[in-house]
Parts: sequence; C-alpha cells; structure tokens
Amino acid sequence: MSAERAIEHFFAIVNPAAGGGRCGKLAPAALERVRRAGIELEVAQTAKAGEATALARAAYAKGQRNFLAVGGDGTGFEIVNGLFPEALTQGRPVLGFLPLGTGNSFLRDFTTRGVEHTIEALGKSSRRPCDVLRLRHSGDDIYFINLLSLGFPADVGELTNRRFKGLGELGYICGVMARLARLEHLAFPHRIDAAEEWDRRRCLFLTFSNSKFTGGKMMIAPKADPSDARIEYVRWGPVGRLQLLWTFPRLFSGTHIEHPLASRAAAQRVDLDLAEPVNAMVDGEILRLKCRSVEVLPSALDVVV
Repeated sequence: MSAERAIEHFFAIVNPAAGGGRCGKLAPAALERVRRAGIELEVAQTAKAGEATALARAAYAKGQRNFLAVGGDGTGFEIVNGLFPEALTQGRPVLGFLPLGTGNSFLRDFTTRGVEHTIEALGKSSRRPCDVLRLRHSGDDIYFINLLSLGFPADVGELTNRRFKGLGELGYICGVMARLARLEHLAFPHRIDAAEEWDRRRCLFLTFSNSKFTGGKMMIAPKADPSDARIEYVRWGPVGRLQLLWTFPRLFSGTHIEHPLASRAAAQRVDLDLAEPVNAMVDGEILRLKCRSVEVLPSALDVVV
C-alpha cells in the first residue's frame, strides 16, 4: 500500500484590488478549490502597495517556504521581493500563482489555463526550478521573475498609470498612442557579460527578460526560458512612428525580433551606465530608477506549474 502524500501548507497572499477589484470577488471561491485539492492554506489580504512584500518577508522569517500569489504580476513581484535576498542562503521557496489580476504574464509561459492549471499543479505537487533576476540600482536591489524594460514600454506604462489607468486595456492603447505622438529614442549605455565596448546607441527600448510574455499576451522575448540560467536581452533600434505602428502587432507573436533593427542575446549579466534615473518597468510595476546591473540567480525559486 503506497504512503499517502503529506499535506502541504501554503501561505496565500491576496491582493483584492488586482484586476480592478476582480481578484477580491473571485479569490474566496478559488481558494476554496485549492483547499479541496488537499492544500492547507493560511490567507492574508493586502490593503496597500508593498504590503505583500512585508507579509512574505515575515512569513519566510518564521519558517514558511510555500507561497501563493493571488492577484496579478504585481502581487508575485512583491512576494518575490519579500523572499529575497534571504532565500539565497536560508532555503529555496516555492511560489504558485492564482492569476486573478490584469496581466498575469509570467504564468503564460507555462499555460493559458490560469487558475485551473495552478489548482491541478498544486494537487499534484508539480513544480519546477525558476531563475530569479536581480536588478541593482542606486537605491537598493530589486528581484524579479518576468522582465525589466527601459524605453518605450516603460514610458507608455508610466503615462498610462498617470493619465489612463482607469480605462483598463483601452488606457494602455491610449498610452501607446500618446507616447507615439512624441516618440523618443534614448541611449541606455550598457554592456553584456563584461564586454569591452559599451553600447551607447539610441534605441526604442531595451528589455531584460526571464520569461516570454509581458502585458498579458505580448511576447516581448520569445526565446526566453525561465530556467536556462540566462537573461534574454532584446533591443530595438530607433524605429520610426509609421514603422512602429506597422510592426507593433508582431510583438504579440514574437516575430518582432526578426526586424532588421532588432537584436537579442542570452546573457548572465548586463551592466548599465545611466547618468540619471529613468522610467523602468519591472514585472509590470513602473519605477524611477538609476539602474546599474542585471544578473541572473539560477534556479533560486521553485514555481508551481
């Protein structure tokens, strides 16, 4: 007679505001389904930005190693930053996702079935190693599992949050069109894996990705693999307005990297030499940062997939 599987205990952190309040309405039923799959849960809700980080940090310090992000990409981002850097030396944590937010980009690398897939994976104790990327900037370190973007996508995100956030997906389109009207090509001096030469050319954007998708369905880094111990680097040169509009749909298929002005590489570390802080989109969060370097932390996290 086979031994029964030990009951697992997860600390679920719920962001009820995710998805424009959608998460708060759907989370109770989703969590009950997790319990029926044989998972014990301790549940905490956030009431303000940054609280998921504090909750995860406190739980990890008390010995908890299994976490469940209930919300969107921002919820997962906050939890990851509550687990690291301590998790590098004190025990590898496990992170699952009940994607009830807006973007839910990271999980799309593994499935389009969202909550259904996660509940099945939890029931089967299915998990795989995942790299974590560390961004060092002038203030502190930030940890992320999706992507860092500089340039056009970050500027669109900043404008959308500031002026069009209440419009949902339509707001993002408004942000794209508004930034397109005053399109800028900026230089973000950087070098890959300690290359002798710094790249100081102007560009439309730079991204440093751990997974393929951003903004939900936009496949910004089609060759990214979250467990290959590499940063997927994508650069787009100074494309013009009409060409950008023509090519924009290819960001959803990943074929944009075939554009003559596009380039990509797989790296372990990227150094940056920015003169001042810039808009940075990190796992969907818009921050103002003077970035210094991005490096990969191989298999630092287990994800439930």
